[in-house]
Amino acid sequence: DVGEVYSRLLDHRPVIQGEIRYFVKEFEEKRGLRELRVLENLKNTIFETNERVLPKCEQAMQDNLSETFKRLQAANAMIRRLQEREYEARKLQADKVMAREEKCIAHWEEFMKEEQSKRAEVDEEHRKAMERLKEQYSEMEKELAKYVSF
Repeated sequence: DVGEVYSRLLDHRPVIQGEIRYFVKEFEEKRGLRELRVLENLKNTIFETNERVLPKCEQAMQDNLSETFKRLQAANAMIRRLQEREYEARKLQADKVMAREEKCIAHWEEFMKEEQSKRAEVDEEHRKAMERLKEQYSEMEKELAKYVSF
C-alpha cells in the first residue's frame, strides 16, 4: 500500500511521459512535415543557387569586370596623352615667356647703355657750356674792370 501511495503521489514519471507523448503526437499531427518540406525547399534553393545562379553571376561579373578594366585602361591612356599635351603646351608657353623676358632684358640693357651714353654726352655738353660761360663771365669781368677804373 505504501508503494502504491508513493507511486501515485510522488512518482511523476508516468504522467510526464504521457504528456511528452501527447505533445509529440499533437506537434506531428498539427505541423505535419511542414518543417521538413521547408528545409527540403531551402536545400533545393541553395543547391540551385550554388549550381546555376552563382556561376552565372560569376561569369557576368568577370565579363563586366574585364570590360570595365579595358575601359579604365583606355581612359588612363587618354588622360596620360592629355597630360603630355598639356605639359608640352605649358613648356612651349614657358619657353615663349622666357624668350620674351630675355628679349626685354636685352632691350632694357641696350636702353640703359644708350641712356648712359646720352647722359655722358649731356654732361660733357653741360661741362663745356659751363666752361664757356666761365670764360665769358671772366672776360666780362675783365672788361668791366677796365671800365671801373674810370
